[in-house]
Amino acid sequence: MPEDRLLSHVVVAGASGLIGRALRAALIARGVRVTSLVRRPVSGPDEVSWLVDDDSLDPDVLAGADAVIGLNGASIGRFPWTPRYKNTLLFSRVTPTRAIAGAVKSLGDDAPAFVSASAVGYYGSAPGVRLDESSPRGETFLADVCGEWEAAAQSAGPRARVALLRTAPVVHRDGVLKPLMLLTRFGLGGPIGRGTQAWPWISLDDEIGAILHVLDAQLSGPVNLTGPTRATANDLGFALAVRMNRPFVLRAPEWALRLGLGRDATEALLTCDADVAPAVLSDSGYRFTHPTVEEAVAAAVG
Repeated sequence: MPEDRLLSHVVVAGASGLIGRALRAALIARGVRVTSLVRRPVSGPDEVSWLVDDDSLDPDVLAGADAVIGLNGASIGRFPWTPRYKNTLLFSRVTPTRAIAGAVKSLGDDAPAFVSASAVGYYGSAPGVRLDESSPRGETFLADVCGEWEAAAQSAGPRARVALLRTAPVVHRDGVLKPLMLLTRFGLGGPIGRGTQAWPWISLDDEIGAILHVLDAQLSGPVNLTGPTRATANDLGFALAVRMNRPFVLRAPEWALRLGLGRDATEALLTCDADVAPAVLSDSGYRFTHPTVEEAVAAAVG
């Protein structure tokens, strides 16, 4: 949206997660009325229960809102990825996204902007390539999930303004750092696989700042929510070890990761090599609070 136009009402699905909680707080701090879509009994006038009896959303819930933001999805950090849990990963994203898209489509020209979560996992692994929003979809399981996820959002129709947030792992104590901090605390930190693979990343402050920028600048289509500088798995792990004053020496070989976590999770999350650039954010004038992974780790760990 133009900078001189203030948001007045935003609907958020998935407001109980790490990103959702921080986004809701940021919107409220700006004076925006936030309605949270919840899958439990409501606890106040700012909540609406949905996806309890069926897989649809009453369009009236979105009527008059400036934007609806969908952040739903089961955690990719739960292991192992059994066939049953892989179905959960897919449908916990696609089902609510389709419900929002259906409500947006039914409102036609009066519909709010639809800002839908996705992930940098869309690109799979592409060693040695600088990826941006025009890059093709990868071939991993997670890339397929992201493709289905984005297609569900785009089912809102050609008249809807849909932004797709291809988010990198969030550098935060309750994000990508959670398991790494536990290992590092006990002196078990070290290279993961080769350790030289490019890992996309973003700080929580910039994740929220970027989402607000997407709203303010009226961006649509895919938007990479990643930090602007390339970082490897070793860069992140070593920065964490330095901040925690612990060693960074014990390598986790790829064969052991595959054995313990499974091939799909290992390839999608740990050994994937993806240098993802936030081209749309940068070209539209977004300024990062934490432009390097070292700064992001320092902010998260304190």
